[in-house]
Amino acid sequence: MAKRNRIVIDLNQQPPPGGFTRRRAGKRSGRVGRVLALIGIILLVVIMGVVAVGFFWWQHFKSGPSYALAVLVDASQRNDNQQVDRALDIDKIAEGFVADVRSKLTGSSLLNNLLPSQVDQIAANITPKLKETLRAVLPPEIQRVSAPAKDKPLFLIALSVPYFATVQQNGANANVDLKFKDEQIQLTMWQTGDAWRITSIKDDRLTTIIADAAKNGASQRGQEFQDEIMRRLKDLQTQKPSPSP
Repeated sequence: MAKRNRIVIDLNQQPPPGGFTRRRAGKRSGRVGRVLALIGIILLVVIMGVVAVGFFWWQHFKSGPSYALAVLVDASQRNDNQQVDRALDIDKIAEGFVADVRSKLTGSSLLNNLLPSQVDQIAANITPKLKETLRAVLPPEIQRVSAPAKDKPLFLIALSVPYFATVQQNGANANVDLKFKDEQIQLTMWQTGDAWRITSIKDDRLTTIIADAAKNGASQRGQEFQDEIMRRLKDLQTQKPSPSP
C-alpha cells in the first residue's frame, strides 16, 4: 500500500516577528495617503474656485468706470495720446470748461471789472479754440497728476484706483473724485456701448488758467491762447514744492 503523507499544523507556532507591525504600518500609511489625497483634492477645488472668482471679478471690473480710469492713466504715462483722446469726450468737456470760465470771469473779485457783454464775448471767442487746446493740454496734465503710476503695469494701476479715486457709479453714469497730492479734481463719466468716456472735468486750477488766458486777450490771437495755457501748465510742473512749516 502507498504511504500517506500527513500534514501537521503546529497551533503553537508563533507568527514571524514584525508581521503584525508591518500590516498595521501598511494600513496606517494607506489611511494617511487617502487623507492626504482628500486634502489635495479639497485644496485643488479651493484654488480653482478662487481662480474662477478672480477671473469673473476681473471681467466685471473691466466693464466699469474704474478700469476705464486705469486705462486712461496707463495711456497717459505711455504717451499714447490716441488712447487718451478716445477716453475723453472733448466736445462736452470743452462745454463744461466754457461754463466754468464764464462763472469764473463773472464771480472773481479780480476780474469783476468786466461787463456781462464782455464775458459773453470772451466765452464765444474761446469756445472754438478750446477744443483744440484741450486736446493739447490734457494728455500732459493727466500725465503730471498721475505721475506715481509711471512704469507701473496696468493690472497694478487698476488695483490701486480706490487709493486715489472715489468712484460712484449710477447705471451708465459715474462721478469720480480724484485726489493727487494736494489737488482735487472731479470727473463725470458716461458709458457708451462698452466704453466709458469722461464728459466733464472740474479742475479749479485749470479753469483759472484758461480764464486768465482768455481775459488777457490771448484768445483773440488763436495759437497764443493755447501757448499761454501750455506755458502756465509747464510753470506748475517745474515749480518747487512749498517748504513744510
